Amino acid sequence: MKYQKTLLSLLVAASFGGASSFAQTAPAADAPAAAADPVSTMTYNVGVVSDYRYRGLSQTGNKPALQFGADYTDKSGLYVGTWNSTISWIKDTAASSPQAKGPLETDIYGGYRGTVTGDLTFDTGVLQYLYATNNLAGLSGYTNANTTEVYGSLIYGAAYVKLSDSTSNLFGQVNSKGSTYLDLGYTFDLGNGLTSAVHFGNQTIKSNVVTSQVTAYNDYSLALNKDFDGLVVSGTVIGTDFNKRGEHMPDILPGSGGKNLAGSEFVLGLKKNF
Repeated sequence: MKYQKTLLSLLVAASFGGASSFAQTAPAADAPAAAADPVSTMTYNVGVVSDYRYRGLSQTGNKPALQFGADYTDKSGLYVGTWNSTISWIKDTAASSPQAKGPLETDIYGGYRGTVTGDLTFDTGVLQYLYATNNLAGLSGYTNANTTEVYGSLIYGAAYVKLSDSTSNLFGQVNSKGSTYLDLGYTFDLGNGLTSAVHFGNQTIKSNVVTSQVTAYNDYSLALNKDFDGLVVSGTVIGTDFNKRGEHMPDILPGSGGKNLAGSEFVLGLKKNF
């Protein structure tokens, strides 16, 4: 789920979710999914990142974030979960409006995972991004930040392709219903709990009032992750082509201190799975 009227406000808000870096995407639903387990499971996670990046854009003004979540997967393949992170983008959207608030992102999702044939599996579901107490709709040119997306993905071995479609306005952007995000990725298993994940994404926004005339951009990342018996340490290089789109301007929010929220960055993460 993100100046003047910035695209960041579009893209606020995959939890680490196995293969992909938890600095890159929000809920576990954004990560590659395996076929349904033969037994039901309940898992928890808590972590910290040096910058919460979602679809390539900083949600915290290039500052650290605390994150936590829980997931239940039924042996049938059905699953539900929640994922949460501290954020600052709503407050930063209007530096001159102290009343702008919404310090926490809460994602609630549910779906179904199953097998198409052989090693080809699928994952489909609904994801709700909630920003409790957010009053973005009170700012000129914006609507409520809460957002709903439906998603579907195909997974073959370590590769996946996923498409998300917003069934509501996207992260406070007026008239942006139907915006889509394409997510492609592959994970390399290097052995001894060490993995490397590559990601490419394309965000398309259905709106004629976006900042700097940017209605689409790409993001990409390369992550190196080490799992120490449930304690995962990650380092991720993240970048976008945001400033090459529209009027070729950086992604800046008034309250972020002039920081380029779409610029390239190296993000460190620490996460504990239970």
